[in-house]
Amino acid sequence: MSLKKDTAIDSFQSGYNCAQSVLKAFSEDLNLNEAQALNMASGFGAGMGRLQETCGAVTGAFMVIGLYNSLAFQLNESRNDITSKMIQEFETRFKTKHGTTACKELLNCDLNTEEGQSMFQEKNLHKKVCQKCITDAVDLLVDVVK
Repeated sequence: MSLKKDTAIDSFQSGYNCAQSVLKAFSEDLNLNEAQALNMASGFGAGMGRLQETCGAVTGAFMVIGLYNSLAFQLNESRNDITSKMIQEFETRFKTKHGTTACKELLNCDLNTEEGQSMFQEKNLHKKVCQKCITDAVDLLVDVVK
Protein backbone atom coordinates (compact mmCIF):
# COMPACT_ATOMS: atom_id res chain seq x y z
CA MET A 1 0.00 0.00 0.00
CA SER A 2 2.79 2.43 0.70
CA LEU A 3 3.84 1.89 -2.92
CA LYS A 4 0.52 3.39 -4.06
CA LYS A 5 0.97 6.39 -1.75
CA ASP A 6 4.56 6.82 -2.93
CA THR A 7 3.44 6.67 -6.57
CA ALA A 8 0.71 9.23 -5.93
CA ILE A 9 2.99 11.65 -4.06
CA ASP A 10 5.83 11.25 -6.58
CA SER A 11 3.37 12.05 -9.38
CA PHE A 12 2.06 15.09 -7.53
CA GLN A 13 5.55 16.37 -6.77
CA SER A 14 6.41 15.88 -10.46
CA GLY A 15 3.71 18.35 -11.45
CA TYR A 16 0.65 16.19 -11.99
CA ASN A 17 -2.54 17.35 -10.32
CA CYS A 18 -4.15 15.65 -7.34
CA ALA A 19 -6.73 13.71 -9.38
CA GLN A 20 -4.09 12.49 -11.84
CA SER A 21 -1.86 11.41 -8.98
CA VAL A 22 -4.54 9.32 -7.27
CA LEU A 23 -5.74 7.69 -10.49
CA LYS A 24 -2.19 6.97 -11.66
CA ALA A 25 -1.44 5.14 -8.39
CA PHE A 26 -4.21 2.64 -9.18
CA SER A 27 -3.91 2.56 -12.98
CA GLU A 28 -2.09 -0.77 -13.17
CA ASP A 29 -4.71 -2.45 -10.95
CA LEU A 30 -7.41 -1.09 -13.28
CA ASN A 31 -5.78 -2.23 -16.55
CA LEU A 32 -5.41 1.42 -17.48
CA ASN A 33 -2.18 2.62 -19.03
CA GLU A 34 -0.48 5.53 -17.36
CA ALA A 35 -1.07 7.95 -20.25
CA GLN A 36 -4.81 7.17 -20.24
CA ALA A 37 -5.00 7.75 -16.48
CA LEU A 38 -3.15 11.04 -16.69
CA ASN A 39 -5.20 12.24 -19.66
CA MET A 40 -8.53 11.20 -18.11
CA ALA A 41 -7.89 13.09 -14.87
CA SER A 42 -6.14 16.13 -16.34
CA GLY A 43 -9.09 18.50 -15.88
CA PHE A 44 -9.97 17.46 -12.35
CA GLY A 45 -7.18 19.10 -10.35
CA ALA A 46 -7.74 22.00 -7.96
CA GLY A 47 -11.38 21.13 -7.51
CA MET A 48 -12.13 20.43 -11.19
CA GLY A 49 -10.55 22.91 -13.55
CA ARG A 50 -9.39 25.12 -10.68
CA LEU A 51 -13.02 25.82 -9.81
CA GLN A 52 -12.12 24.65 -6.31
CA GLU A 53 -15.22 22.52 -6.00
CA THR A 54 -14.70 18.83 -5.11
CA CYS A 55 -11.07 18.13 -4.21
CA GLY A 56 -9.14 16.51 -7.05
CA ALA A 57 -7.90 13.71 -4.79
CA VAL A 58 -11.56 12.90 -4.14
CA THR A 59 -12.61 13.03 -7.80
CA GLY A 60 -9.59 10.89 -8.67
CA ALA A 61 -10.77 8.40 -6.06
CA PHE A 62 -14.28 8.44 -7.54
CA MET A 63 -12.78 7.58 -10.94
CA VAL A 64 -10.88 4.68 -9.36
CA ILE A 65 -14.07 3.39 -7.74
CA GLY A 66 -16.00 3.61 -11.02
CA LEU A 67 -13.28 1.85 -12.99
CA TYR A 68 -12.80 -0.78 -10.30
CA ASN A 69 -16.50 -1.62 -10.37
CA SER A 70 -16.63 -1.66 -14.17
CA LEU A 71 -14.13 -4.52 -14.00
CA ALA A 72 -15.76 -6.27 -11.04
CA PHE A 73 -19.44 -6.17 -12.05
CA GLN A 74 -20.95 -6.97 -15.42
CA LEU A 75 -24.51 -5.81 -14.84
CA ASN A 76 -24.81 -2.04 -15.17
CA GLU A 77 -27.63 -1.74 -12.61
CA SER A 78 -25.65 -3.57 -9.93
CA ARG A 79 -22.46 -1.73 -10.83
CA ASN A 80 -24.09 1.69 -10.58
CA ASP A 81 -25.71 0.94 -7.24
CA ILE A 82 -22.54 -0.50 -5.73
CA THR A 83 -20.46 2.36 -7.14
CA SER A 84 -22.79 4.96 -5.64
CA LYS A 85 -22.62 3.29 -2.23
CA MET A 86 -18.83 3.08 -2.34
CA ILE A 87 -18.53 6.74 -3.38
CA GLN A 88 -20.87 7.77 -0.57
CA GLU A 89 -18.83 5.75 1.94
CA PHE A 90 -15.59 7.26 0.64
CA GLU A 91 -16.98 10.79 0.87
CA THR A 92 -18.28 10.27 4.41
CA ARG A 93 -14.91 8.95 5.54
CA PHE A 94 -12.98 11.74 3.77
CA LYS A 95 -15.24 14.36 5.36
CA THR A 96 -14.69 12.77 8.77
CA LYS A 97 -10.93 13.28 8.30
CA HIS A 98 -11.02 16.70 6.65
CA GLY A 99 -14.40 18.25 7.42
CA THR A 100 -15.19 18.83 3.74
CA THR A 101 -14.46 17.65 0.21
CA ALA A 102 -14.42 21.20 -1.19
CA CYS A 103 -10.98 22.27 -2.41
CA LYS A 104 -11.56 25.93 -1.53
CA GLU A 105 -12.51 25.06 2.04
CA LEU A 106 -9.64 22.59 2.42
CA LEU A 107 -7.11 25.19 1.30
CA ASN A 108 -8.89 28.20 2.79
CA CYS A 109 -7.75 30.34 -0.12
CA ASP A 110 -8.87 31.23 -3.64
CA LEU A 111 -6.44 29.83 -6.21
CA ASN A 112 -7.89 32.12 -8.87
CA THR A 113 -6.51 35.27 -7.25
CA GLU A 114 -2.95 36.52 -6.88
CA GLU A 115 -3.50 36.76 -3.13
CA GLY A 116 -4.71 33.16 -2.99
CA GLN A 117 -1.79 31.94 -5.10
CA SER A 118 0.64 33.75 -2.80
CA MET A 119 -1.00 32.29 0.29
CA PHE A 120 -0.90 28.80 -1.29
CA GLN A 121 2.86 29.17 -1.82
CA GLU A 122 3.73 30.94 1.44
CA LYS A 123 1.85 28.49 3.63
CA ASN A 124 3.15 25.51 1.64
CA LEU A 125 -0.42 24.25 1.19
CA HIS A 126 0.73 22.06 -1.70
CA LYS A 127 2.48 19.87 0.85
CA LYS A 128 0.50 20.53 4.04
CA VAL A 129 -2.99 20.11 2.59
CA CYS A 130 -2.91 18.63 -0.91
CA GLN A 131 -0.43 15.84 -0.22
CA LYS A 132 -2.34 14.87 2.91
CA CYS A 133 -5.59 14.71 0.92
CA ILE A 134 -3.88 12.54 -1.69
CA THR A 135 -2.42 10.08 0.82
CA ASP A 136 -5.71 9.92 2.72
CA ALA A 137 -7.58 9.30 -0.54
CA VAL A 138 -5.25 6.41 -1.37
CA ASP A 139 -5.67 4.92 2.13
CA LEU A 140 -9.45 5.26 1.99
CA LEU A 141 -9.59 3.75 -1.50
CA VAL A 142 -7.68 0.69 -0.39
CA ASP A 143 -10.27 0.19 2.38
CA VAL A 144 -13.35 1.02 0.33
CA VAL A 145 -12.55 -1.25 -2.63
CA LYS A 146 -11.79 -4.31 -0.44
